[in-house]
Amino acid sequence: MSSTAESHSTTVSIADEADLAQFAARLAAGLPAHAFVALHGDLGAGKTTLVKAVAAAAGINPADVVSPTFGLIHLYDAPAARPPIHIVHADLYRLTVLDDLREIGWDDATAARPNARVWTFVEWPERITDALPADRLDINIAITSETGRRLTIASHGAAHAAIVAALRHHDAV
Repeated sequence: MSSTAESHSTTVSIADEADLAQFAARLAAGLPAHAFVALHGDLGAGKTTLVKAVAAAAGINPADVVSPTFGLIHLYDAPAARPPIHIVHADLYRLTVLDDLREIGWDDATAARPNARVWTFVEWPERITDALPADRLDINIAITSETGRRLTIASHGAAHAAIVAALRHHDAV
């Protein structure tokens, strides 16, 4: 895995799924208690695979994590984690208007929970551009080979800036 740096962004090269698991563990270790991660990338780039890897790092069986393409929102809990972790995984490709967010239970799914971390991962965030929080992490996934990916990670707002710095120094740890 290799990385290059800019002020509030970094690029990480992922060679294979083992590399992705290491990246996901570092991401999970550095996410703030209430994190919002916007996942950008072409169909098949690995957005759901990344969420599976983060879920595994949080103690959730990755086999339970499936693409929410038709359900739009899937919820996963890691109650053994301290504090517990609640993962919201949304695929908003099929959303046609922003008002649909309310109908699919968005506010309830993403609401803060007492004494728990809530991490929201959104595939196809460009469908809700006007509803994206100002404080978030954007991850752009580009396919570089059959197993390789290039992840460009950018923070927006203070809550997610530290994770970019930590991921920037991935090779040093």
